[in-house]
Amino acid sequence: MTSEKRDGLRYMGRRRRAPTDEDGEGPMTGVANLFDVGLVFIVGLLVVLFNVFGLHELLDRDSEVTIMKQVDDAELEIITKKGRKIEARKVTRDKAEGRGVRLGTAYRLEDGSMIYVPN
Repeated sequence: MTSEKRDGLRYMGRRRRAPTDEDGEGPMTGVANLFDVGLVFIVGLLVVLFNVFGLHELLDRDSEVTIMKQVDDAELEIITKKGRKIEARKVTRDKAEGRGVRLGTAYRLEDGSMIYVPN
């Protein structure tokens, strides 16, 4: 056998070993890094959503916020936050009775948005 063939066979017989913790990198190191990147992405997404929808007031202790949302069965739910107290009420189609004062007028526009005009 020539020396070239011997050198080539010498490398073919070697077995590669899997990385271990002794090397400083385990087989799950890449997955752990992906988990960290995922957490950073989620936190960044939450910050952006809070800013876009103006929900940063929900985190303020002294703010007063009212949110109106439509539930699946076409009922409305009003969520009110005053200071630290949060209250949720469902609006039903039941008629109310009693005396009161007219506060203003509400208009529904063609695009579905509503405008309230106080007296």
